[in-house]
Amino acid sequence: MKEYKYLTIITVLYVTLQLVSDVTAGKIIQVLWFPVSITVIYFPLTYIFADVLTEVYGYAVGRRVLWTVLFCSVLAAGLYQFVVFLPPAPGFDRNAGYVQVFGQVPRVVIGSWVAIFFGEIFNNYVLAKMKVWTNGRHLWVRLLTSTVFGQLVNTALFYSIALFGVLPTNLLVESILSGWIIKVIVETVLIPVTYFIVGHLKRIEGEDYFDRQTDFNPFVINH
Repeated sequence: MKEYKYLTIITVLYVTLQLVSDVTAGKIIQVLWFPVSITVIYFPLTYIFADVLTEVYGYAVGRRVLWTVLFCSVLAAGLYQFVVFLPPAPGFDRNAGYVQVFGQVPRVVIGSWVAIFFGEIFNNYVLAKMKVWTNGRHLWVRLLTSTVFGQLVNTALFYSIALFGVLPTNLLVESILSGWIIKVIVETVLIPVTYFIVGHLKRIEGEDYFDRQTDFNPFVINH
């Protein structure tokens, strides 16, 4: 496999943001008139990572990094539950705080994993296919289109798995639509940043991969 200068850095940043988001998503802040998770400040950067990986290095590399992110998130979640499970030492009076932060609801965690995996896989698939169809032209159209479809899958899966039966059906649908629209707006605003990073990496890495012979099976990791 070809050696790349920045692929490891991107992977590490991607994993870091995912792990940080896993344990901070429960903090709600006020943005204008809306109460939102604090992760809206930094989690959208993962959208850029997914697009950059597929656009520069190809779908297979993006898929492999996504599996790495998912594995690290699952491992971390297991360790968080281990932290919650073990009883505190006598005299340690901060255990309740650890339990509150790390005691994640399994249904929500699983919903997050499923949504991230299939949302990003769909995003990467659309981006890679459109790159071949357009012969590498109109990057902004490809970024926006892949976001529209990928984030719809992400948002619909997460809310359906994590909150179906918890929220009234009409509120659930409204939450899916509003969350999807916000994500699309955020990534649309970030398109100039994505353009800059993609152009910079293509020059430095000497790579501009076209997925003409790629196996798009999402469950293949090593190709």
